[in-house]
Amino acid sequence: MQNSDHRTAGYQRWQKLTFLHWRIPAERLQTLVPDELTVEQFDGSAWLGLVPFSMERIRPWWSPPMPGISWFLETNVRTYVVDRRGIRGVWFFSLDANKQLAVSVATRFWHLPYKMAKMTLTAKTHQGNAEQLRVEYHGLRRDLPHAEYRGSINVNLSRPAVPATPCTLDHFLVERYILFAQHRDGRLRTGEVHHEPYRIRPADSCEVTQTLTAAMGCPIPSEHRPEHVVYSEGVNVRVSPLTSIG
Repeated sequence: MQNSDHRTAGYQRWQKLTFLHWRIPAERLQTLVPDELTVEQFDGSAWLGLVPFSMERIRPWWSPPMPGISWFLETNVRTYVVDRRGIRGVWFFSLDANKQLAVSVATRFWHLPYKMAKMTLTAKTHQGNAEQLRVEYHGLRRDLPHAEYRGSINVNLSRPAVPATPCTLDHFLVERYILFAQHRDGRLRTGEVHHEPYRIRPADSCEVTQTLTAAMGCPIPSEHRPEHVVYSEGVNVRVSPLTSIG
């Protein structure tokens, strides 16, 4: 069997995503990314994100999803950068997952800083004045540096889920299709994902405690609440292979 699209490495679905972001001075994050990248700003600030979600139906282009392998939970810590060519993308400080095979494969072949963790995700709907969704996340990292997070959001399901409007903070933080990865020899590579725009809803309430950002070098006091929180039920994703820069 031959790949009909050499630009496709595989397929997956990202499900039950919450995007939590804190406003951070750009100079504070700039020292934590490679020299070839510049931290992007919106509204005069850089933004540090924590994004927990479920990875589902993951498969290479030549295989169907495999039970016990193709489903796991993930939480990433990220910011937004631009390279010297003007390419805009995501820089991941860490990615926690609860499947050892996923951690091993992503670390070896995608050069991303995955960490093994014990994780849970639950989602329940309940009726009040409107139908509400409550999503709870928890993770305890097994790999060094140790870190933990616990969070929950409530979302009003009567409010329509809509794509982010261009030129808004929602769009700046959510609509990202390029990632940067650093090979062990120090060279940067880029990867691309392809999917329909996220359909998002704002969270009516959010509670979070976490030490993931402290583990990557940017501790955030517990009283400093996320300044941007949105939820998406998910998207189907096609993944392109990594490519070298230059």
